[in-house]
Amino acid sequence: MGNEFLQIVLYILGAILLVALIILVVKLIYSINHVNNILESVEMKMKTVDKAFASIDRVVDSFSMLSDKIVDKVSSIVGKLFSHKRKPKNISNRNEEE
Repeated sequence: MGNEFLQIVLYILGAILLVALIILVVKLIYSINHVNNILESVEMKMKTVDKAFASIDRVVDSFSMLSDKIVDKVSSIVGKLFSHKRKPKNISNRNEEE
């Protein structure tokens, strides 16, 4: 009688465990579907925000390019102003001697 009772208890516990696992899997599937819906919504919203960020990025890149050109021109002008080397006076004396 002891072995039969133990087998019945194990079968009942196994059935309860199987039902509990089925319920948990069904709840997990619903949760995953809900998370997928949320992620799709966020993805759609991010696409609209990405367009705004792309336009802002283009504007910032154009300002950066413009400022680089301005700095390049100013530095070349300053370089030209200060790059004139003064000719030593010895050269004028040499020309007179020849």
